[in-house]
Amino acid sequence: MTTINLTTKIKASKKTVFDASRNIDIHQQSASKSNEKAIAGVTSGLINLNETVTWKGKHFSFYLTHKSRITTMNLHDYFVDEMERGKFNSFKHEHFFEEENGFTIMKDKLQYETPFGILGELFDILFLEKHLTQFLLERNKILKEVCEI
Repeated sequence: MTTINLTTKIKASKKTVFDASRNIDIHQQSASKSNEKAIAGVTSGLINLNETVTWKGKHFSFYLTHKSRITTMNLHDYFVDEMERGKFNSFKHEHFFEEENGFTIMKDKLQYETPFGILGELFDILFLEKHLTQFLLERNKILKEVCEI
């Protein structure tokens, strides 16, 4: 299992950052390089507890779909999206929010497990972990830009 931890400091209220983080439209904006679109479930606006979204995007020259459900939500503090259907053996993204001196400290903890045994692990080491880290960094950059207006 691979774990990616990121911390982003955003000059905005915790509520603003929390809502932007679960906004489907903002996610699509941040994932424009992979042409990622919400194609089923919640396809626009804010996603909430127990709701699903199915994404379709181009990664590594292939169009892939990924269905996630919001499995846990503590309003403005924490939420979790977990894969229900997709190419991973498991995929869990935890989002943490803390407010501090006019800033929100947003933390991402992404844990996933690749399929295909040793070949999947090798692909992860060589390409996937870096790809997913860059994907999240781009997402967080857009979140910061949108929230700090």
